[in-house]
Parts: sequence; C-alpha cells; structure tokens
Amino acid sequence: MKRNIWLDGMMGVIVGDALGCPVQFMSREEIAGRAAGPVTGMESGGVYHMPEGTWTDDSSMALAALDSIRELGEVDLEDVMTSFVDWYEEGEYTPFGEAFDMGNTCSLAIEKFEREQNPMTCGGTSERSNGNGSLMRIMPACLYAYDRKLPTEAAVKTVHEVGGLTHNHLRAKIACGLYYFCVKAILEEKDSLKERLRKGFDEGFAFYEKNIANRVELAYYGRLRDLEEFTAVPEDAIKSTGYVVDSLEAAVWSLIRTDSFKDCLLTAVNLGDDSDTVGAIAGGMAALYYGYEGIPEDWLAVIKRREWIEELCKMERSEM
Repeated sequence: MKRNIWLDGMMGVIVGDALGCPVQFMSREEIAGRAAGPVTGMESGGVYHMPEGTWTDDSSMALAALDSIRELGEVDLEDVMTSFVDWYEEGEYTPFGEAFDMGNTCSLAIEKFEREQNPMTCGGTSERSNGNGSLMRIMPACLYAYDRKLPTEAAVKTVHEVGGLTHNHLRAKIACGLYYFCVKAILEEKDSLKERLRKGFDEGFAFYEKNIANRVELAYYGRLRDLEEFTAVPEDAIKSTGYVVDSLEAAVWSLIRTDSFKDCLLTAVNLGDDSDTVGAIAGGMAALYYGYEGIPEDWLAVIKRREWIEELCKMERSEM
C-alpha cells in the first residue's frame, strides 16, 4: 500500500496544534507548575476553553490550503487566499464552524486581499511580518512541491509564494523554504532523523547562499547550521515565541532531542508560549518521519472532524 504522505504530514500538524492548544500562552514554568503538571496527552481547557482534540488557526489555514490544492490539482494563489477568506469570514475548515485564534498579520493580509483581490501584494513585508503564521500552515505547499517533483527553484518559488500570502518578508519566506528542504530530506533520505534534517538544512543553506541578497536574513538561522552543536543547547536557551526563527528552532530542537513522535510533541508543547504552533511545526515533520502509525491512537481518537480530515488528505486529484 502506497504511503500517504499528505495524511502523515497534515495529521502531524493538526495533532501537534491540538496538543499545544490548551497550554497556549503559558510559560514553561507555568505549565510545569500546574496541578496537572506538564502536558502528557490531549487536554481540554486553555485560554479558549476548548474540548480536547481541538485544533486552531494553524490547522485551519493549512487545511484551507490543502483543500484548494486538492480541488484544483495545483497551487493557485488566488484560490488559496479565497479559501482563507472562507475560513476567516465563514468558519470553514474549523472544528466547530467558527474561526478563532487568528494572528494579526494573517488577519490583515486576508482583509487586504478582500479589498484588493491581489494575492501577490496582500502579505505583510515589514519587520513585524516575521511571525510564524506562514510557517505553521506551509506543509501543503511543501508536500505539493515534493509530490510533483518540482525542480528546486520552482519548489522554493512555490513555497515562498504560498508563505508570502500572509508573511511576505524574506526572513519568514526563508523559514518556509528551510522547512521545505527538511520535509524533502525526511522523505527522500534513509538515515536517522537528525541526519536527514542536517542534509535538509545543508541543502537549504547552500541554495539560499547562492544569492548574496539572502545572506543577511539567512544569518538569523545560524544556530541551525550545526545540529550536533544545536542538540546540546539547553532548554533555557530555546525560545518558543511567535517569532518565526524561535518557532523553527524550538521545533527542530524538539525533533533532534527525542526518538518518537510522542516524545517530540510533548517536548515541543511543554516549551510553552506559542505551544500550539511549535507543536504544529514539529508535528508535521515528526509524522513524516515516524509515520501516521507513530501518532498515539488515543491522541488521534479525540481529534475533531478526524474522518473529514482523513478524507481530505486522500488527494485523489493531485496524486502522481
């Protein structure tokens, strides 16, 4: 039976998002000091008072992009943005029919698209447009580029354009590009997870360094050049904020210090702060490595709209 990488990657994103949702905005010290202690499995509650297995805007926007790609069999930026509008205005692609937890940069981009109908200019370009709101939802674009065997230049262009719909600053686009190279390496290589990620980052850095204009922004990701050294970085030197560099680092750190999907995700969400998004970013890559079967069944069992998600991930129209 052919492996469904769409199901693996997307469900990893969604499970990570749902696992982190109840402790979103809590510091790691607050999480550790709870009566229940650190997160050990799916929970209810949190700032949005949601039942266990509830996913947030991270998954909703990823599912919106996935649905657009599935329906058209290609990446159409205007259609992806229209799907985002359906999420934002109508509550499509949500657990309960209502959008929540929207980031400001994403909201502003969607509202600008509604006014101007131009997907190429709606994304923010300022220094403040370097949140993790594009990285959290980039998995469908990465899988599309990999599944269609796009040449590297075309793959990165696609990933940049999909990320740039909301976060059009080069630093945020590079984060999405580096994520793509990691996704590609995880799926292509046969080594350990750390070694696959090392190869992915090596290829990504080499690609971006070909253009001198990228080097200033690429320097922000310098700690990811040496994963052996990065593995030894202590937890208190890892930030899990909404800043895209912090989020990517926290996700990768969680991946390379653990040896199962479960341990990776628990490490990621217990870092606190933007726990749902760090969980989503780490979860997507972890599930591509460990597989759908590596996700704890008791976690999957409570995911809201699980059957609908799994149906959406069949990707009949875009399979090679």
